[in-house]
Amino acid sequence: MSARLIEPGSTLGIVGGGQLGRMIALAAADYGLKVHVFAPDADSPAFDVAGATTRAAYDDAEALARFAEAVDVVTYEFENIPRETAEILAARAPLHPSASALAVTQDRLTEKSFINGLGIPTAPFRAIDSGDDFDRALEAIGRPSVLKTRRFGYDGKGQRMIRAEGAIERSAIMAEFGGAPLILEGFVPFEREVSVVAARSADGSFAAFDLCENEHRDHILAVTRVPATGISPETAASAIAIARRIADALDYVGVLAVEMFLVREGESERVVVNEIAPRVHNSGHWTIEGALTSQFAQHVRAVCGWPLGDAARTGGMRVEMHNLIGDEAEGWREILARPGAHLHLYGKGEFRPGRKMGHVTRLIP
Repeated sequence: MSARLIEPGSTLGIVGGGQLGRMIALAAADYGLKVHVFAPDADSPAFDVAGATTRAAYDDAEALARFAEAVDVVTYEFENIPRETAEILAARAPLHPSASALAVTQDRLTEKSFINGLGIPTAPFRAIDSGDDFDRALEAIGRPSVLKTRRFGYDGKGQRMIRAEGAIERSAIMAEFGGAPLILEGFVPFEREVSVVAARSADGSFAAFDLCENEHRDHILAVTRVPATGISPETAASAIAIARRIADALDYVGVLAVEMFLVREGESERVVVNEIAPRVHNSGHWTIEGALTSQFAQHVRAVCGWPLGDAARTGGMRVEMHNLIGDEAEGWREILARPGAHLHLYGKGEFRPGRKMGHVTRLIP
């Protein structure tokens, strides 16, 4: 795959106006790039740091066409945009990651089938389109298991645990999802959750950050620690190799994250892939201060056809990143007073439970 070289002074188009788009835009500015953000919401955090904005729905074909024709390259900050949107953009400007990579990763069934096709392990899974499918899937997968929407789920939304004991009200469970296509996944008895955040260029160059260890609370990422502790170098290398195989098979351009479960079986350990995020990722926010090249700068470099940067940790120090969720961000004064704390607030005006308002990073000698 060849990539068009995007020169400094050119315009990077970003689809999506959340905090990820905001941080991509800030990184682009450091490289002398202009930024144009496309998003439907007037209060999009990325609008505050962009030189140009388009406020329109993601299915507004005319607005998308005008946006794509006004920029030199397009990327996106989240994967739940319609494939038709990606195709409209790609017909008018270079789009990274590609519409085909987006299509694979935004549907859990397609994604897991793709990963298994590479010989990479995932939880066992079955598609569910009807009540009869549910019964057959449950018989095949067993309990405990996790029922999920195939599309548009994040931070624990769009999923339900099927516990090992208790009655199952099939019709009530199916009704919770409103007829959406579903997937039943076997429960993986994991010790902890880890992720690989990495970048790939169009020429096949690849750079991965150190393996991240992630702690979730109420299905939302709360803390990321780097490097992951208590994991053998061989397992960490295996996780990074898996991420590279996935990126190469997708002919991926940009930053992606591969979320994994660490599973211990006696004296052995291995990783099982949970899902792919085709974008910069919450578990990579630590890289702004904690790595020689942040994930956001790395993403800009990749989509613009530039050399990838050094992904090593800053000074080889350990790093912790804490998400500020809901009213936790109201403690910003106290956070600023802590020695060594690096505070990032996303410019969101309303504190809501479960809403990511910012993050704070600490480098540990």
